[in-house]
This record gives sequence, structure tokens and C-alpha cells, in this order.
Amino acid sequence: MLLGAAVRACRRVPALAAFPRTRSWTDVTGTPPLRLSSTVAAPHYRRMEYQDAVCTLNTLQTNASALDQVRRERGHPEIQLQAMRGFLQRAGLTVEELDHLNIIHVTGTKGKGSTCAFTEQILRNYGFRTGFYSSPHLVQVRERIRINGCPIEKDLFTKYFWQVYNRLDETKESHGGTMPAYFRFLTILAFHIFLQEKVDVAVFEVGIGGAYDCTNIIRRPWVCGISSLGIDHTSILGDTIEKIAWQKGGIFKPGVPAFTVKQQEGPMTVLQQRAEEIGCSLSVCPELGQYQSPGVEPVKLGLAGLHQRSNASLALQLTQCWLQRRCSTAEAAVESAAGFGGFCTAPAFEPSPRMLKGLAETDWLGRNQTLTHGSITYFLDGAHTTRSMQACVRWFSEEAAQHEANTTGSLVRVLLFNATGERDCAAMLKLLVPCHFDFAVFCPNITEAIATCNADQQNFNVSVENMLTRCLDNQQSWRVLNGQEEKPDAEFLIGEGLPLVAEQRSATLVFPCILSALRWITQGKDPVLSDPSKHLIPVKASVNAKAAPLRAASDIHVLITGSLHLVGGALKHLEPSLAS
Repeated sequence: MLLGAAVRACRRVPALAAFPRTRSWTDVTGTPPLRLSSTVAAPHYRRMEYQDAVCTLNTLQTNASALDQVRRERGHPEIQLQAMRGFLQRAGLTVEELDHLNIIHVTGTKGKGSTCAFTEQILRNYGFRTGFYSSPHLVQVRERIRINGCPIEKDLFTKYFWQVYNRLDETKESHGGTMPAYFRFLTILAFHIFLQEKVDVAVFEVGIGGAYDCTNIIRRPWVCGISSLGIDHTSILGDTIEKIAWQKGGIFKPGVPAFTVKQQEGPMTVLQQRAEEIGCSLSVCPELGQYQSPGVEPVKLGLAGLHQRSNASLALQLTQCWLQRRCSTAEAAVESAAGFGGFCTAPAFEPSPRMLKGLAETDWLGRNQTLTHGSITYFLDGAHTTRSMQACVRWFSEEAAQHEANTTGSLVRVLLFNATGERDCAAMLKLLVPCHFDFAVFCPNITEAIATCNADQQNFNVSVENMLTRCLDNQQSWRVLNGQEEKPDAEFLIGEGLPLVAEQRSATLVFPCILSALRWITQGKDPVLSDPSKHLIPVKASVNAKAAPLRAASDIHVLITGSLHLVGGALKHLEPSLAS
């Protein structure tokens, strides 16, 4: 049924050759059936290799059902946290042990990952052994758990994975057959790894929200931070920014200092109320420029984009607070961890050379990232909300203009876009229209349509049919936004419910996977993408004919955005070393 739906979906994708309904994928491509995605659980593996561990981990990919459970239990966060404590105990850990990790806990809508990256890099520059837990991963799942800035080695990931998984598996029969969902398991695994590896500090990025997030099992972090707030995950966190702020403020702990960047008045008031209710201090970070002493060069950041300045300021406050507690006496530490003492602006200070070096050296793939492969320049940013897309557009416009100043021949601009979940794709696409792309290309977050798909990037939560339908909807939105066609009064259906999208004389295309899209965009000009062992579904001659401007261009600029999963899939092909 799934592959049949995929075939029907692909028949409506203009970039693909027509597929007769009676023929299988094997008949068309000459390869075994495609492993694009599946709603069926992956087989259970018991071997001890890395890929076996990842495949077994993928059996826990029940995020969609887990999110439904979160919605049902929204008013009872203790139910979720109690379940997390139970899983933690079954894995052989206690919440008391987590106190020894000297945790920095960070949430927010936009910039929480970058803030954590800045924070981790600074503390590593001080010589501390760091642990860093983040999500999602771009290429390999072990990127989520880092030791001293590097993804944990495959052999260590495998060893620790089976230690935790086997403990949970052995006790599931006495606990109703329950196993933690994907993200919960990885959170427990991160706790276990950081304890076993004896890190000096662990930086934890919240998954979704704060109050109900499974990372909020942490009882006594050393300091908490909240980056910029916006609208996202509304079905879970609430449909207003004030409701979302309430959720984010749920990571505050009694007596634990908390910092936030400047927010809108409504959410800032909510954060202040949360701090007062919980009993912790809350300080607003100053502008980054206020840290500079007279005569000192401006602070340089390793991450591009003006929006990174507030993230860097938050990181400076978090690290300064952590370092003060680390270096102070026990009595001074208790005194600094006072309860709510009002709402104030955190004092600016002169960053140490190690702090400045850390900010300048921070690297965070897939965020405002530029890659140049000969005449092709890729601009990658995982923006997936309207606010983050606004920042992405500003960054891309400035960065692309600098590159264009050095271009002597013809230039073609291409957008490669996809978005997932409940995101408002039309609103994000509307922000991208002023960038004047010559082509808009859409594809699902499927890395490649071949049988040797990497287990790290398999998704068992969304069907191929749904993913391709979403791409067709995005293509339709782009056409409407560019005044190329009106929305139909009635929806024509094909097969089992896929919308009929007629061919249009427009520069928009939909491809079945990321590699197909990249190969069409680059037209053989990027040797990194020319691996002959990777076979693709054939593209119609009429689609290849549309690529004439790309073949004639002296330079091609490609913006890849809308989803971190899309960016990660692209990086798998553009930077093969990341998958090794």
C-alpha cells in the first residue's frame, strides 16, 4: 500500500517519468524496492555494530504518538516527568545522579541550539571536559551527544546504547511492555554517557517547550537560559506567545539563576511571573556591543547573522554565571543561588580572551552556513518558523550579495525548500519571494531514493505519500505567491486522494528525494554529487530541458532552507565526510 501510494504521488510530480500503475519500483529502476520511509517499525537488531544500534533505535520512532500523549497530558506535566523518572530508574540511573553533571539548561524558540554551541565552545576553551546534548541531528544521530565538541565515537555510542537499551528491554515486561520513545531514550542515553565519561559540565538543549520536556527531569541545573521566543509547536505549547513563554519558563528551578534575551512585552511579563512563582532570579542579557571595552575590537562570532548576537550575549551570561559558581566557595555558591530578587538587566562585563576565542571559533552546521563547490555556492539554514525565516532571508540577502559582487558571468538563483509538521509553509515561502529565485525546487526530507539509505536519517513517522503531497502543496503556494496561477475552486483528485496539479509554465519543480533535486540543480557542475554508484529515478526529458539556464550559468546560488532535516540530508551529500 505504501509503495503504491508513493508511485501515485510520484506520478503527479512533474520531475519524474510517468510510472504505469502495474509496474513496480524494481521494474522502473532496476534496483530493489526503495526504502524512502515507512510507517512500519524497523526490524529488531541484536548485533553490536553502530548501524544495528541505530536501526534498533529507529524502532522507538513514535514521536507522532508521543506528541499526542503530550497533548492529552498537557495539564498534568508530572505524569510525563514521572514516566521519565521510571524509565531513568529502569536504565539504572537516578535523578540525584544528574546533579553531578553541573548542567546548563537552555530553551527557546529560535537560537537555543546556537546559544548552547557558543556556551559549550567557551567552556571547552577553559579546559573543561564538556558534554553537549542537542536535537535534531543533521547527518548522524550521534551528533546529538557530543563530548568536547565532537559527536561521540561510533564504538562508544554503540557500547553505551546497548547498555541502556538492554536494561530497558529486560524490564519492559514488568512495566506493561513500555519502552521510551525516541527522544526520551536519547535523553536517557545522553545522561548515561555524560556520567560514564565524567564530563565537567553538560549543556542540555530542550527538545520542545520546557515544562513538559523530558530534559526537565533535571532537578538542579547550575544556570538556565531562554533564547528568543516565537510561535512554534502550537498544538503542544499553545497558540499564543504568552502561552509558549509559560511553557519555556517551566525549566526555571528554585534558587537557580536564569537569563533571557530581550523578549516582547507579553512573554517577558510571563517569564517574570514564572520566575517569581518558582523562586529564582531572572536577568535580561545586555546587547552584545555593551560588552566591549573602549578601544577593544568588536566581538567576532563564528556564526553568521545579526540574530546570533543575542545568542552570543546569552552564552556569555550563562558561562560567566557557571564559571563564578565553579570557582567560588560553597558558601558563595549558595548565596549566589538566591530566590526571586526582582527583574533586572544582567551587567555587561569585559569578556575574557578565552570567551572571545570561544565565540569566534564556534561552529554550528546547518545554521547560516555557506559552502562553495566550484561555481556552485550553497547557502544552508534550517529556519523553520516565520521569525527564523526572516533572519534567514536577511542573512542570505547580505551573504549572496557579497558573492554576487565577484561574479562576472550569468548567475542563477535556486530555492530548495521543504518544511515538516504543522509549520506555516505559505508564510515562510512568502518571506522568500523577494529573494527573486529563478527556480523554486521542492522535495521531501528523503536523502536518496535507493536501497542503501542511511539508517541515521530514516523516518518512520510520515508516509511517502504525505511527504510528497506536502511538497506539491508548497509548489502550489509558491505559484500563487508569485502570481502564476489562481487557487482552484475545487480540488480534483487522482487515485486515492492526491491532488491533481497541472503542468505550468513556471520555474517550479518537485523531486522525490534530496539527491535528485541537487543533481538537477547543479547539472553535473558539482563533482561531489557525481557518485555513479547512486542510481536515481529517471527524470523526464522535458524537465531536463528546463535546466538550460542552469547549464549556461557561470554561477549558481542555492538556498536550502525550511527544515533542519532537509539541510542535514543535503549536507550528507555535499559533505560526505560527515556521514563517515
